[in-house]
Amino acid sequence: MARTYLSASNDASQSQYALGRIHSIESMGTVDGPGIRFVVFLQGCPMRCAYCHNPDTWEIDAGTHVSVEKLIEEFESNRAFYRTGGITVTGGEPLLQPEFLGDLFEAMHNDPQGKVHTCIDTSGSAYNPAHPERFEKVLDNTDLVLLDIKHVDPDKHKWLCGMSQDNVFAFADELCRRKIPVVIRHVIVPGITDSLEEVEALGRLCARWTNLVGLEFLPYHTMGTVKYEAMDLPYRLEGVPEMNHDKAAHLRLACFNALKEEHVRRSAAQQSNK
Repeated sequence: MARTYLSASNDASQSQYALGRIHSIESMGTVDGPGIRFVVFLQGCPMRCAYCHNPDTWEIDAGTHVSVEKLIEEFESNRAFYRTGGITVTGGEPLLQPEFLGDLFEAMHNDPQGKVHTCIDTSGSAYNPAHPERFEKVLDNTDLVLLDIKHVDPDKHKWLCGMSQDNVFAFADELCRRKIPVVIRHVIVPGITDSLEEVEALGRLCARWTNLVGLEFLPYHTMGTVKYEAMDLPYRLEGVPEMNHDKAAHLRLACFNALKEEHVRRSAAQQSNK
């Protein structure tokens, strides 16, 4: 389904909620959480992932000011399609706008026509563990998180994304503490994240999060390169081939097996300490 670019809200000055900077919306998302979903792409991202297919969402001060009321109106116009789905907010990086996101999700949870399932698709990079209060309303009203783990190795993560992974893991730990269901997503890039060592390390890492409900391996593709050309941006993975889907599935199984083995190891360690 093609994206829609909204005009600025006419009711912005009268809104009772924080305003959001929106890149676009998609009315019939099918890969952004359970069911058919209303997908909101927020503007702005602190990461610069080498394989990002949405570089047009990076700039923080771009986008359109849109009110919560406007997004609810858009959602309600197709509500019948979202009976088994809900709303997913992605980006960009949604956690750069926690006040807006918190207001939007709270409104969706309190919708007079019925509670709406809420989901964040995030890298966790904008979470600030020094100020968890900024994210209280968001997480109090979040039903599911699709969390992108870019790379397990700290140095390779920084090369791949332009920043450290500390906030990502702090966010994952907070989600676990709150028992918010999480699906871990991992993009498999040939020569970068497709080694057995990398995916097994990811499995061992994921074992510490008891709220994990899914593990998705996303094969790297080059469909976003046209945007880099249009924006006159260098594409750092020029020449890297698309990921073989069968190999990606094999690596996911290896990751899952490492996760199970780590669960067994941790359980045995706990028993021996009793």
